[in-house]
Amino acid sequence: MRRRAAGRRLVMPRPAVLIHGSAALLAGCSLGVVLWTGLDERPTALAFGVLVAVGEAGRWTGARVREAAPLGAAGALSYALLGADAGRPTQHGVLQVVAVVLAASLLGAVPHLARGHGPVLDHLARRTLTVAFTAVCFQPLYNRDLFGAWGGGPGYPLLLLALLALTALCDAVLAAALAHSRTGWPFGPLLRDELRALLGIGSAVCATGAVMALAVAVVGLWALPVFSVPLLLTQLSFRRYAAVRATYRQTIASLARATEIAGCTPAGHARRVAELSRAVGRDLGLTRAELLVLEYAALMHDIGQLSLVDPVPDGATAELPAAEQRRIALLGGAVVRQTGVDAAVAVVVERQADRCREQPVAARIVRAVNAYEEKARGAGPGGPLTALEELRLASAGEYAPEVVEALARVLSRDCLTVPSAG
Repeated sequence: MRRRAAGRRLVMPRPAVLIHGSAALLAGCSLGVVLWTGLDERPTALAFGVLVAVGEAGRWTGARVREAAPLGAAGALSYALLGADAGRPTQHGVLQVVAVVLAASLLGAVPHLARGHGPVLDHLARRTLTVAFTAVCFQPLYNRDLFGAWGGGPGYPLLLLALLALTALCDAVLAAALAHSRTGWPFGPLLRDELRALLGIGSAVCATGAVMALAVAVVGLWALPVFSVPLLLTQLSFRRYAAVRATYRQTIASLARATEIAGCTPAGHARRVAELSRAVGRDLGLTRAELLVLEYAALMHDIGQLSLVDPVPDGATAELPAAEQRRIALLGGAVVRQTGVDAAVAVVVERQADRCREQPVAARIVRAVNAYEEKARGAGPGGPLTALEELRLASAGEYAPEVVEALARVLSRDCLTVPSAG
């Protein structure tokens, strides 16, 4: 298995190398040209640079959000779309836009570096390339006065919004490609998740960027602090939501550890099943919402064992008779419902012992991953391969074949990364 996986790794495309290389080349050329020729319209460049730097300084770290620095992104896009400043046409070009945004992003990363959270290369590459795409589509045409016919009517704002929509699509493709290169997960589901996320903070960033560019064109740079306030409030709301969500997950993880503390399951069993289940779900193309339900259900899949008078030896429920497995699963679902967790999580916990044809996809994944973890536990170096073979050779309807094959793909990728960690 390792040989086949290693062979796939050698021929696997590396979009991250191409994306990072393109961003680095563009950044180097832009900074070099601007340093050689100097900045045009320095007050305007400084104002937008400060806005981007402040937005990057307030970037979220460690949160699972699509846009970690919404204010910085909106400021960068508005500078790329800036055609006039208080009625006076601007003359800054594409390379200056890229240079100012990149320098401001690096400056805004200084506080994160001081705290030990360095700038993420993927984030900087995406920011550089998306801003360059917007500027290339807008600045040369505006500087040649090809948009003059649009300036006095409603078509000009619509043109900006259409351009921002294309920019958002470009950014979603870059984000999905980078995530695919980093994790090996299927590109299609990753792109679908990125496109769905655009309806949230992504749409707010695009709208704010367009409004800022239009407002500065009319009233000047004083529009920047005024139109930054709504996005700042949105960022604050998202930060609070992320904090509540993190606390919610910690509560579920604490409940899952109750089976370990009670001696019903080995230490770390729930966490390992949850991490592997999430990876398998990613491989099968589950959405972010489905992955969240899957993760919570995997964390709490053994909680029904707390209701047993006689604990199952080593918590190995996969070896129990089918009727006993269903009884424990129903007990677990009842406990989950009493905790106030999403009812979808309780359904997955309850259905994990059903035959695979009758189960939702999340329950199929939890059942197969739990059985694999129990069979591979303490079986020595050959335990994972032996456990996987047992799942493949199990009786028809016990484990979903597509889930077992997805589990094999995930494990093959892990085999590639584990040896290099040492």
